[in-house]
Amino acid sequence: MSRAFVKEGDGDLEPLPDLPLSPHPNYVTPRGFAALQSRLRALQTTLQALKSRAERLDKLPEAAAERDIRYVEARLRSAIVIDPATHPLSEVAFGLAVTVADEHGHTTTYEITGEDEADATLCRIAPQSPLARALIGAQLGDVVLWRKPSGPISLEIIGIAHADQTA
Repeated sequence: MSRAFVKEGDGDLEPLPDLPLSPHPNYVTPRGFAALQSRLRALQTTLQALKSRAERLDKLPEAAAERDIRYVEARLRSAIVIDPATHPLSEVAFGLAVTVADEHGHTTTYEITGEDEADATLCRIAPQSPLARALIGAQLGDVVLWRKPSGPISLEIIGIAHADQTA
């Protein structure tokens, strides 16, 4: 077999390509900023543990940890921390919790958070989401139209509050 096409090297992997960064401004709540810092520390600890393994033939986990560290560091550098406690409760804004009622009377409370903090299971939505765009700027009693793929839904704003920033 010809060795002409066999890459010989020192066993190191090329760095993995960077994860894509959002083109939107990186607004974060204080809780979201703290979570990013915590995530960075955890990734650095993981990388250190991976590098201290006795058997390091598989370096892909190290490369993945390094890539993730670059991503989180970039998100921290671009973070624009917005403290929702400074927002008046007269209209829906970034970092606030908004309670809405649909046409059937079902109520849901959403919190508008940064992209890295958004989590649909916790009703935390990014400001670029269609729902957040419909809600931002609305006032108590307003009815907004949420354009969903399954069809538009009317939502009445029935509460605006400061979100719990400790969780």
